[in-house]
Amino acid sequence: MTNLPVVVIGAGPVGLAAAAHLNERDIPTIVLESGPGAGAAVEQWAHIRLFSPWSELIDQQAAKILAQHGWSEPASDHYPTGGEWARDYLQPLADALGVIRYDHTVVGVARRGRDLVVDAGREDEPFTIHVSAPDGEHRLVARAVIDASGTWHGANPLGGDGLPAAGEHAHAARISYRVPDLTDAPTRSRYAGKHVVVAGTGASAQTALIALTRLAHEEPSTRVSWLVRRSSPGAAFGGGEDDELPERGALGARAQVAVADGPVTTITGFRTSTVEADGDRLRLVSFDGHVVDGVDEVVALTGFRPDLSILSEVRLDLDPVLQSPRTLAPLIDPNVHSCGTVYPHGAKELAQPEPGFYLAGMKSYGRATSFLALTGFEQVRSVVAEIAGDHEAAARVELTLPETGVCGGSGDFDDATGDGGCCAPATSTVDFIDVGALSRRHDRVTP
Repeated sequence: MTNLPVVVIGAGPVGLAAAAHLNERDIPTIVLESGPGAGAAVEQWAHIRLFSPWSELIDQQAAKILAQHGWSEPASDHYPTGGEWARDYLQPLADALGVIRYDHTVVGVARRGRDLVVDAGREDEPFTIHVSAPDGEHRLVARAVIDASGTWHGANPLGGDGLPAAGEHAHAARISYRVPDLTDAPTRSRYAGKHVVVAGTGASAQTALIALTRLAHEEPSTRVSWLVRRSSPGAAFGGGEDDELPERGALGARAQVAVADGPVTTITGFRTSTVEADGDRLRLVSFDGHVVDGVDEVVALTGFRPDLSILSEVRLDLDPVLQSPRTLAPLIDPNVHSCGTVYPHGAKELAQPEPGFYLAGMKSYGRATSFLALTGFEQVRSVVAEIAGDHEAAARVELTLPETGVCGGSGDFDDATGDGGCCAPATSTVDFIDVGALSRRHDRVTP
């Protein structure tokens, strides 16, 4: 079986880092990407600036490979947009690796000739990866599988109980689950002069609130309502200047100003139950009967969850709450931890009952909200070492992460929306307002 390739699902930052480490160990590799290019999901938030600098967004082994192809590393202290990350790092890395198959969507992973319940001979069989490609269906055979497909396509619904609100699908044309790019003329016209509801309290919601507030100043007929599931916004605005991710702190501080001074109506304790027609507009109804009416557009930014449907024939041991590997869950559970550091982890914490199968990157965190790109790079370094049989390297921690918040006691995660800080806000003078969809899922855990 060692002659078979390792299949990596996803050509995003972590999937490509995995391929770089497999390349270093001369392990045959195939990377399957459902999009037309590397970082296809990142390209969908190209207009958003990350609050991690280049120095924290480049895998070291990947940098070595790129250097061999004449690549010039960007300034380490610059904060790129998603578009810059994809253009200046992810696509060049994919081109250098030369093992990516684009427009290849994985529809299932299994053991060859064995369904989920069969024990006999299971570990002696390779994996089969079922793929849909432009030229038809394919079956690939692999010695190991690293699923780094992320959670971008698994946006949480507007509904306050984790399921779509009644009428949410019926009125989907007026509901967006992404931060709108208001520099795009058609998108701007969609929201200008309208009553826009923003749901969520994380960094994505903060970014949207700032952008929509700016739009409202330019188009005074624009109204913004902010739905907060908690009884108050509380610590939603993060750690301000005390946050060791300064751009995240700056984002929270500016969002706080936008909400306090801008045309934003904050509605707390609102958990959406129903979306219904209100003439030619929408009406949102909460579980306790409160109503927000006259709504033109909804921007639901309530976090993400992993798509596990392609893994129905793989034996998994996942935490029942977070849907992350069970061993990893206690280190990242937002119900227990507030701010602090992410504990570097790897193959040991990510291992599953199905030998040779690993979740990595944001998908490995399930519904938790504390992911860092650096953490993902360390994950796959360790996992690849384990696949190669280098157990010592797999067990070794080769990453020290910065603290990324200032704790003020246990965080309030009742909102369960994901991607913001949990620390008390403070004034910041850093002129950044945007964050990236990947790096926004930053640390708030203490092992």
